Amino acid sequence: MKNISTFYSAVVAIAAISALSGSAFAATTIQIGASGKTFASSAVQCAADPVKGESSPAVEAGLFNPTTRLRATVKLNGTPVAIVTPLMPTTNILLADGNNTVVVALNKRTVDSYTFTVQPGICNLPDTSGNTFSADGTLEYAASEKSYATVTPGCAWNAGTGQAQPFVNLFNNGNYLLNVSVNGVPLTQLSATYPHTPVFLSAGQNVISAANGYLSVDYFVRDGWDGTCTLP
Repeated sequence: MKNISTFYSAVVAIAAISALSGSAFAATTIQIGASGKTFASSAVQCAADPVKGESSPAVEAGLFNPTTRLRATVKLNGTPVAIVTPLMPTTNILLADGNNTVVVALNKRTVDSYTFTVQPGICNLPDTSGNTFSADGTLEYAASEKSYATVTPGCAWNAGTGQAQPFVNLFNNGNYLLNVSVNGVPLTQLSATYPHTPVFLSAGQNVISAANGYLSVDYFVRDGWDGTCTLP
């Protein structure tokens, strides 16, 4: 129970400081540095690159539950990218392909380091132009017609992250065996006996895929907002 409580507190705290900083996306799960005073996203996400005008791999890092006088320098691969303070405790960091090291240095002796590996093309969105929509616009059908998904995300409690998150429902449109992944991470398998599943969305753009072996791969793209939502 202690681990669950600690994790939930971390999520609540980071949601609060993200709101204060006006961040482009909020980490749905985070990792706390060894000092206990800094954090970084637990996984690479995709965020808008204001210079390139496209979706790029990124993480969020900064101060965790900062005190009044706490400040730190954030570096990417040895290069300073931001100063974080209690007034602006978080920053978004765009990553390059390959290995990246994000450092949050409180001083010369207190330095927390986080490593991330970015696969080439991780934020490239698939072509879904062949997909079609139901007459009322609530369902999107894959070009193969083997699967379909709800269009507008709902909000539900995700026991895996310990918070409310946006989600869509994905359906098997027949007796197919479909391997479902979200942002490249395997989620579940749909079949005649398990024909649908909820798919929780992380912050930013999410790519949902449903692969029917080597025969076809269906894609759906959904915006997970900031990765959180408020239950009614």
